[in-house]
Amino acid sequence: MAIGERIHFFRTLRGMTQKYLGARLGFDEKSADVRIAQYESGTRSPKDNYLALLAETLGVSPLALSVPNIDSYDGLMHTLFALEDIYGFKITNIDGEICLSLKKFDNPSYPQLFDNFTAWHEQASKLREGQISKEEYDEWRYHYSMKDSSGITASVDTDH
Repeated sequence: MAIGERIHFFRTLRGMTQKYLGARLGFDEKSADVRIAQYESGTRSPKDNYLALLAETLGVSPLALSVPNIDSYDGLMHTLFALEDIYGFKITNIDGEICLSLKKFDNPSYPQLFDNFTAWHEQASKLREGQISKEEYDEWRYHYSMKDSSGITASVDTDH
């Protein structure tokens, strides 16, 4: 999720208007809502000093607004929090194991994500059972967006 979408998410969660948030950041009242609209639409990105002020005003960590670096534990956690917000992920404990699951009810993303996760589970099971190699599994994962619903690689023209 892009920074603009996160700003919009937290702004609406806090019940703030674009004009109010922009004014809190110190923008001129006439252009305060325009600047926030630009941030939210992605036509403009907040500079670091405004990103910090946005986070403070919205009552969140700057990491909650930025596109996290999942190579750090903090970045990974904020990515998971965003997945919870956007797609209805939830954290549970099943038989002493911490698990991520999908909220089934009142979650418009559930049917599509269920299908996606089912396809992933099927491929991971094939790998565990020795039906496919690690290379074949990685090929499936790394080209997933090029798959049709049956899991067969869509034809891709590599000639330029």
